[in-house]
Amino acid sequence: MSALPTPKLDYSNIQRAAINRANSEHSTGPRTDAGKERSSRNSLRHGLTARSAVLPSEDRDTFDQHCRQFLEEYQPTTATETHLVQELADTSWRLRRVPLLEAHILTEATSREQHANPLPTIHALANLGLHGARLSRQFHKTLDQLRKIQAARRDLKTTATLENHKNKGFSADPSDNGFVFSTSDGAPRVSKGTESCAATSSHTHAPRSASLPPDAPHPTTHVLPTHQSIDCRN
Repeated sequence: MSALPTPKLDYSNIQRAAINRANSEHSTGPRTDAGKERSSRNSLRHGLTARSAVLPSEDRDTFDQHCRQFLEEYQPTTATETHLVQELADTSWRLRRVPLLEAHILTEATSREQHANPLPTIHALANLGLHGARLSRQFHKTLDQLRKIQAARRDLKTTATLENHKNKGFSADPSDNGFVFSTSDGAPRVSKGTESCAATSSHTHAPRSASLPPDAPHPTTHVLPTHQSIDCRN
């Protein structure tokens, strides 16, 4: 039985990996305070992916007013709803910046020489379009989540209110509580439990007795006006 062949080692790849590790030890990033500041603000060139929604060049008071408008519109009542509303405000603030950045890129492109390379402008506009589409999807996704949470909260509150009324003996049908509503023809509709009372309060004259003289007053029953009802349950 023949012995298995011994695999050959690629010493060139091993040496290259060792060299890369040695070089990485010397590449420690920015060391000065100014370099670290520039590095931390690399994403602030357009601000669409920055950690803070407000750029140093933007007005903080205007942003705060922008956030208050979202809070007044959606009225969050829980920590989760407040977080989603703030995310909506931040995303919307970034989306408002996209048209301004696009106009700035086009302005710089037109100010260059006629034979300048257009590829940087095309790349910048394409990159800006990708960020705008991403922010738009994020906004609508957050809005859908907020609406579902608030709808579930309102349904739960309505169910709890109905259960509370049911436990206290209240009925969801207003007619069960003695309310009288008018029908489409204007006639009053008598609520439950008052049908017998309505029957006794009709506007009909009592039959004239044959023994009464012709000029005798006609006897009538005492009735209430049609807009009043009698509560016979007491």
